[in-house]
Amino acid sequence: MAVLRLIFNIAWFVLGGFVMGLAWWLAGILCFISIIGIPFGRACFVIGEMTFWPFGQEQISRRHLTGRDDLGTGALGMVGNVIWFLLFGIWLAIGHLAHALACFVTIIGIPFGIQHLKLALLSLTPIGQTVVAKA
Repeated sequence: MAVLRLIFNIAWFVLGGFVMGLAWWLAGILCFISIIGIPFGRACFVIGEMTFWPFGQEQISRRHLTGRDDLGTGALGMVGNVIWFLLFGIWLAIGHLAHALACFVTIIGIPFGIQHLKLALLSLTPIGQTVVAKA
């Protein structure tokens, strides 16, 4: 399975993962400009890394991972997600949706399109989420 995951990750990187990973990192750099945006920027770099090599990783709620609430999974996390959606989330989601549509044109691209759809959903509300390796 590790070889197949590597092949899928390399193909993903060439066929759109690189572009969208850079988009996530650009959003992270823009977030780091203000001190208030540093937590958003950190999340952008973590999700951007997942965007470069998504196969074998998944995103889950930190509440489900740790079994308790924290700052990002409560009311402040919801406010942060609304701010994120208005500033960056909608644009990253549109980018992932455009790449998903391009991938769905071919049969070989269907797994890549599904992955773009998962990342589009994550780009709408990333606060309170974390990336873990699939078991």
